Amino acid sequence: MSETRKLAAILVADVVGYSRLAGADEERTLARLRSLRGDNPAIAAHHGRIVKRTGDGSIIEFRSVVDAVRCAIEVQQGLIERNAGVPPEKRIEFRVGIHVGDVVEENDGDLMGDGVNVAARLESVAKPGAICLSEDAYRQVKGRLDLKVSDLGPTHLKNIAEPVRVYSLQVGQPAQQLKLKSTPRDRLVPVLAALAAILVIAAAAGWYIFAGRPSATATSATPPAAPSFGPTVAVVPFANATGDAKNDALALRIGQKTTDYVGKYAWLRTIGRTGGAAKSGADPVAAGREVDADYVVTAEVDSGADSPRATFHVDDVHSGARVWSQTLIPILEDPKSGAAEEELAGRAGSLMQDAILNSERTRAKAKKDEERTAYDCFLLGWDPPPDEAARLRNCLEAAAQKEPLNANVWKALSGVVLDQRFWGWGLPPEEASLEKRDHLADRALQAALHAVDLAPRDSSAQTLLALGYHAKCELDRFRIEAEKAVALNPYDAAPLGYLGANLAFSGFWDEGTAFAEKAIKLTGPAANWVWWLAPAKRHWFRGEYQEA
Repeated sequence: MSETRKLAAILVADVVGYSRLAGADEERTLARLRSLRGDNPAIAAHHGRIVKRTGDGSIIEFRSVVDAVRCAIEVQQGLIERNAGVPPEKRIEFRVGIHVGDVVEENDGDLMGDGVNVAARLESVAKPGAICLSEDAYRQVKGRLDLKVSDLGPTHLKNIAEPVRVYSLQVGQPAQQLKLKSTPRDRLVPVLAALAAILVIAAAAGWYIFAGRPSATATSATPPAAPSFGPTVAVVPFANATGDAKNDALALRIGQKTTDYVGKYAWLRTIGRTGGAAKSGADPVAAGREVDADYVVTAEVDSGADSPRATFHVDDVHSGARVWSQTLIPILEDPKSGAAEEELAGRAGSLMQDAILNSERTRAKAKKDEERTAYDCFLLGWDPPPDEAARLRNCLEAAAQKEPLNANVWKALSGVVLDQRFWGWGLPPEEASLEKRDHLADRALQAALHAVDLAPRDSSAQTLLALGYHAKCELDRFRIEAEKAVALNPYDAAPLGYLGANLAFSGFWDEGTAFAEKAIKLTGPAANWVWWLAPAKRHWFRGEYQEA
């Protein structure tokens, strides 16, 4: 796979709270979004190139920061006009991040690297209707555009090792304060229509997903604080196990992709260290300490005779213990294709996340009740013991009040409430009947919607949203949201398996069975027995009793 390194201005944009809007009134939301479409390819007017359509937004490359900012401001101003008179809870708003930096362009036109990653993280801290610029981007436009800007200072961005100075453009101010020098206003409508159309198509279809960044709705001029808990995971440059310099690029690509996949889990703070392929035998714990990480990920990559393979490791930086290690080869994708590298990285990311979660949960379980923090309740809430469900729910409800912008709290809360809805765990006898606990489906769905709004590319949040609709017996909507969850992280076996089983027994036998069988192949002998129910029942329906 060929690649080209270059400098580019990157714009990342998404729809604020799309899941919440669609959950309240999907048809009306889609109708309003479609009304923004236009036939004029106005992105080209600002010399932009659509790199990727994401689940609820877009990544666009521009030849200059000025072009990117002009396009973004015109779009945001246009939405202000269109939102006039619309109740706040029904307004369609975008948040935008812009950065100029080094990117790697692959032969399919996709972009990777810090230039894209920083823009994505800037978008995640932007207020609804605002545009966040990195210091590098702002330096190139501050003397050329009339802007009302707030300096947010050095800001810690998820998955970015060093703080980035951020500038926020307050687009909601009167238009004359934001008017661009020598920029005709007649460009407003076509540019707005074109970018909105891209966002609408992406949000409706959910075809392509980029990087699992959390996206939080800020409520003040100060960016939302980083989650108060969650370990830092450093993915250091992977080693080329062959010693052949031509495989350095392979190690670099798989390392970058692995960083991206680990970054899809919103409860982890993932940082990737730049540089070429590492040397085998380097001390991983020392490398983790250099960046103040809690866990460090290393790997040795081999091109192999028939397919690429990699041996991945996760080490606990504090104890020095190795918490997970496994050699992976492609089992689903064509070994000679770029998809094989995606599979290796995706499977590794999922298995690493599970290993780190188990390590952290072991620490939390060892604590006494009075010693447990909100983070401990989050960890234990993923798989609550029946006799602790009520206490964990109370802890998570309190944490949600204190940290309403913490997607992790909302995810764990949704999961615990779903367990109470289905099993009645921890409920008093007078509330434990199936009919009496029916209302809990609403609470579980509400918590999941909060989680997805804050972390729209986190597959576990999207999985809980799907299960929330399943609990309410809205099966068509359950199917749509389940497909989005699988698209977000196609090599994460647990969502595939559990959603597949639920889809199958909701009547979507072909699709559910396909998901479950993929999860079984990814996991091997460790596959959960529940996942096997979908293919077994499918065979039984077909009269294939031996297979069943």
